[in-house]
Amino acid sequence: MNETAKRARAAIDLAAVRSNVRALRERAPGAELMAVVKSDGYGHGAVPCARAARAAGAAWLGTALPEEAFALRAAGDTGRLMCWLWTPGGPWRKAIELDIDVAVSGLWALREVTAAARACGRTARVQLKIDTGLGRNGCQPADWAELTRAARAAEAEGALTVTGVWSHFACADEPGHPSIAAQLAAFREALGTAEAAGLRPEVRHLANTPATLTLPEAHFDLVRAGIGVYGISPSPEIGTSEDFGLRPAMTLEASLASVKRVPGGHGVSYGHRYSTPGATTLALVPLGYGDGIPRHASGTGPVLVAGKWRTVAGRIAMDQFVVDLGGEPAEAGDPAVLFGPGDRGEPTAEDWGRAAGTIGYEIVTRIGSRVPRVYVDSDMDGDMDGDMNSAMDTAIRNRAIRNGAQQEAEGNTTLTGGTT
Repeated sequence: MNETAKRARAAIDLAAVRSNVRALRERAPGAELMAVVKSDGYGHGAVPCARAARAAGAAWLGTALPEEAFALRAAGDTGRLMCWLWTPGGPWRKAIELDIDVAVSGLWALREVTAAARACGRTARVQLKIDTGLGRNGCQPADWAELTRAARAAEAEGALTVTGVWSHFACADEPGHPSIAAQLAAFREALGTAEAAGLRPEVRHLANTPATLTLPEAHFDLVRAGIGVYGISPSPEIGTSEDFGLRPAMTLEASLASVKRVPGGHGVSYGHRYSTPGATTLALVPLGYGDGIPRHASGTGPVLVAGKWRTVAGRIAMDQFVVDLGGEPAEAGDPAVLFGPGDRGEPTAEDWGRAAGTIGYEIVTRIGSRVPRVYVDSDMDGDMDGDMNSAMDTAIRNRAIRNGAQQEAEGNTTLTGGTT
């Protein structure tokens, strides 16, 4: 590892990404799958994860921003690709020239993409979005008939092809929520209106990750998997990652920067919200909110250090936080694992989400650029890459040696005490 990687790193298991895509495809065998790689692949790295998803059979990729889609094309991706978050004056022409499907939610966007298509002499690929109840982007049902008629007119002149009609669930991660059935009904009605206008979309899609996992009636022609691609359950109410055969792809770890003995009553971090209850050992983890570790998890965030779950002691600072080891031995350089798949006893991103009062999506997505991504492939390298295994195994051996030495010393003290 280089010197930067010794401080901290996020190891991304691309085999897990491939496995997750395959598991999601099995849940929707009659539909194609779009792997959503927006926000730099939910913090995992858009390009490597996109390649892994394609290798596992993802027919489509999806991004929010045009620039994210352009980066995938620049990296060599030539497959079906959709981008959906546009603002007036957006780079429509470049998207058309790069054969990217663009989402249209209103007449203003339809006019702009049509003008761009005429200007560059290419046919735009357009997917119309209907707001079925989420209340974010998407055409309101009252305006839908007008939008579909206008799109059909532009299609007839050759400016564009309507390749898709789509929408997005609000509460698919809440089983039995009444909005689910209402949105399904609204989507089916919108499809009927589009067909009546003369549109014949190639793909109709509504299902996000939770709907892919639990609502087969919502699969239509294409499912859009986001957080599931990275192995995180969209909601504990519908099941754990393990329940769905998903494996979290990111493991975040750091090397302890400091380990020291302190007396009881010693304040820890800003504001002294934590004081040591007795003589103990404090370990310093060189990650903080500047790296994306949520400050809201001060006093609650879980970390695996020296073979046990610990909790953040005191406030999380910009670059670092402290854990109280309760007097147990450790050394600078030993690993601290903030989260991973959980099968080595470490916390998961979902554990951090609960600790911070948020969701696992946010935990992985917010890990910043100061933390290098290291790509591993457990299909080729075992559970993790050699560097990580070596570091963890060495730490375990060293800890066993230190614990044995400590126990021997304590035994000698007891014997000595008994003879004086």
